[in-house]
Amino acid sequence: MFNIIARPTLLAYCQLYPSASNALKQWYAELHGQDFTNFNDLKAAYGSVSIVGDNRLVFNIMGNKYRLVVRMAFEYKTIQIKWFGTHKEYDTIDVTTIHYQKP
Repeated sequence: MFNIIARPTLLAYCQLYPSASNALKQWYAELHGQDFTNFNDLKAAYGSVSIVGDNRLVFNIMGNKYRLVVRMAFEYKTIQIKWFGTHKEYDTIDVTTIHYQKP
């Protein structure tokens, strides 16, 4: 089971983007209960997930209306939330270096 760091981060994004709140909470619930061993296992379950380097992954949320950037360490079963925002906002960041900042 994956440890997602940190739930308060996710909840802050839910408040900032209320229309995406349910989708983010669903993503959390789904990933928290999984036991993927590598990116290929994850990709088989989440076909739209992309790897962008340094164990950073991009999930499409709500049919690609939003993007969620995480760092996923399969060997340690941890997911660190790096960034969340609209697809338009995503186009303005460097996904390979973005760091979490409190919204």
